[in-house]
Amino acid sequence: MPEPRPDVEAPTPPSGARRPSSSDETYGTYGTYDTHNEKGGPSTAALLRNPLEGMSEEDVLADVDAFVHDKGLSEHREDFRKGALLARVNGTSDGFEAVTAVSESEKEILRREITHRWSQPFTLYFLCTLCAGSAVVQGMDQTAVNGAQQYYYDEFDIRNEYMQGLMNGAPYLCSVLIGCWTNPFLNKIGGRRFTIFVSCVFSFLTSIWMGVADSYWNLFAARFCLGFAVGAKSSTTPVYSAECTPKTIRGALTMMWQMWTAFGICLGFVVSVAFQNADFLGEYSQWRWMLGSTGIPPLIVMAQVYFCPESPRWYMEKGRYDRAYRSMCRLRHHPIQAARDMYYSWKLLEIERKEREGRNLLKEFFTVRRNRRAAQSAWFTMFMQQFCGVNVIAYYSTSIFESAGFSRSSALLASMGGGLINWLFAIPAIYTIDTFGRRNLLLVSFPLMSLCLFFTAFAFLAETEVVRTGLVMTGLYLFMVVYSPGEGPVPFTYSAEAFPLHIRDIGMSSSTAVCWGFNFIISFSWPPLQRAFGDTGAFCWYAAWNLFGWVFAYFMLPETKNLTLEELDSVFGVTNRTHSGYYFRKLPWYANKHILRQDVAAFPPLYEFAEETVPNEKAHSSHVEGLMASDRR
Repeated sequence: MPEPRPDVEAPTPPSGARRPSSSDETYGTYGTYDTHNEKGGPSTAALLRNPLEGMSEEDVLADVDAFVHDKGLSEHREDFRKGALLARVNGTSDGFEAVTAVSESEKEILRREITHRWSQPFTLYFLCTLCAGSAVVQGMDQTAVNGAQQYYYDEFDIRNEYMQGLMNGAPYLCSVLIGCWTNPFLNKIGGRRFTIFVSCVFSFLTSIWMGVADSYWNLFAARFCLGFAVGAKSSTTPVYSAECTPKTIRGALTMMWQMWTAFGICLGFVVSVAFQNADFLGEYSQWRWMLGSTGIPPLIVMAQVYFCPESPRWYMEKGRYDRAYRSMCRLRHHPIQAARDMYYSWKLLEIERKEREGRNLLKEFFTVRRNRRAAQSAWFTMFMQQFCGVNVIAYYSTSIFESAGFSRSSALLASMGGGLINWLFAIPAIYTIDTFGRRNLLLVSFPLMSLCLFFTAFAFLAETEVVRTGLVMTGLYLFMVVYSPGEGPVPFTYSAEAFPLHIRDIGMSSSTAVCWGFNFIISFSWPPLQRAFGDTGAFCWYAAWNLFGWVFAYFMLPETKNLTLEELDSVFGVTNRTHSGYYFRKLPWYANKHILRQDVAAFPPLYEFAEETVPNEKAHSSHVEGLMASDRR
């Protein structure tokens, strides 16, 4: 696919392509994205938007007949014929109304799919609880160490700040070096369920290992091996959810990963409070129960895996189309819904395979500007999820509260309160991320997070202990209130949608590695940073990074909300200089409108996209119904 060229004069776009915005004349041409290739057929982006684009109804029926014959699905031929015709009108919510091959009772099911989008089979929701449980495991693995560390520091006499940081960050060091990169191999060997199962096995075994560790190095080895689970699980679970859920609720259910990770984080704080007095195995043995208890959630997830269907897309990649259809039928109310979604996925999979043929994906990842900018943006969101300072609180809040004047018991309770806030305020993100937008969430949350951290930093200077503890707790709680619906849910969502389909596996693995790599740096560097600069200086350091995050997000980060793959190619094809120049020129407009409250004219948009056209389904519906009836005879 040719790369968009924003630095040359834009040609006249064909029907369905992006129209140059009214700002092009004043601020330079930002380029168009052609929906047709040089041979006159639909481009890859247009096909990915709807792989049946340009095919007549007769062509679709012929294609699906060949599909069911080749894949051993002939006994389900009628369902797939109806499903294919429905897949052809996927671009509009009521396009199925004109497909006369579908009966009225079947149309009623399709109407209910729109009007009652949360009415789904039990199996689908059971699968979602599996994904939620996997996220809980992830969050609990992250924060159980928060309360445990104070006890194993004492038992093993760990006083060196770098050794403390290395112990706490060991899982993320393993994850960035090994764990994240095992995901493609595990998925290829056994599928999504297998990868989740293996990661939970590692979580369970390492939790027992940590609980019985008898030395510093033994505990370090156990925590390092935990990183195998962290990397594979975080890369696979959101993909498994996205591949199995219908498009009407896919965004909300995929977002559940962040919300239930936040719940797991809260649960990690809860067990720290619950076992703070469990010292009957020794003076400092509380940490053994705190870390050992993290083995319970993965056991539950491991049992659930057996009852969940495998991803239909993975079955199709392996050529097991009969199993893919059975799996899809368990996840949909009616066979024609299963046939529609499976056939549509197969068409996308075929396009993806053609895109990969004969291409050096690693080379294209860095040499094509559209891919570079997607990586730059996704990596930035992952980097800032760590350097906004949230995991300093997640991993070290107990010691932070203690340094502010709390007793250890009170510090553990205060940490649990922060975890509860993190979970509760993650819930609104299910709605705001698709309405308010990814970029806007970051632009609002970065300055507020910076303000909260500056407030917390200078709260440590209060001379009265009661005032100091109250102000520190207020500052950290307010930070979690701002973070959870803002910077919290954006990175994984943004990374999953930014990359083109043929390099999405590489893009997501690299983004996850960036996340866990900087997570390790945070875990490792906080103890010496706190010792060198004190609590005030250390918190000011991360407050300043949030200001940097706002500047970068404003000038360099494109919005991805509600954009098709075709439109994303255009958006990420724009140069950094053009993007930042546009928003630099827009600064005075923001000041006049929102600060001076002046009545100003609308600022010309950077992008403007043509509305998608929908084929007229009524034109040939009677003819197609006749063809199907003739074939049945």
